[in-house]
Amino acid sequence: MGAWAQMKQNVTGYFGVGTALKEMDKQGKFDELQALYKNSLFFKTLLDNCEMAMKKCFFPLTAFLANDEKYGEIWNSIYEEFTTTKEYILKLSGNSELMADYPVDLLSIAMRERIVLPLLTIQQFALMNIREIEDSLVKDSLKDSYAKLVMRSSFGIINASRNSA
Repeated sequence: MGAWAQMKQNVTGYFGVGTALKEMDKQGKFDELQALYKNSLFFKTLLDNCEMAMKKCFFPLTAFLANDEKYGEIWNSIYEEFTTTKEYILKLSGNSELMADYPVDLLSIAMRERIVLPLLTIQQFALMNIREIEDSLVKDSLKDSYAKLVMRSSFGIINASRNSA
């Protein structure tokens, strides 16, 4: 689960939910879903947790994978499910934004993201350079520096996550 969070995809927090909600809608059971959402604390909490996982996603970090020969299909599948889940959760909740009912938590996430996103961007840059060096099969003295950058960024990311809501 940590890798999905570090990639800012949080797949385990929402994947499949949108597809299930969409199927219920296709079967004409959306009114029943809305009633369940309003009357079942368990179901509402389940979807609230999906919203929080989704709010912590940042697909621009990995968008370069959309056209990747090896990973493009899975990235697009994940992004499509994210979009579907977001659409149906917002439709169910009646909100126009994820976590609109939780402004304090939303602020907490936003504050942490101000720290985490730059670190993740730096880390992604370093990882891409390491892969390029390894693919070229040429020894490059910068590889060790990039590896240290990945590790040091991880420390900041982990620390920011520990100190967040």
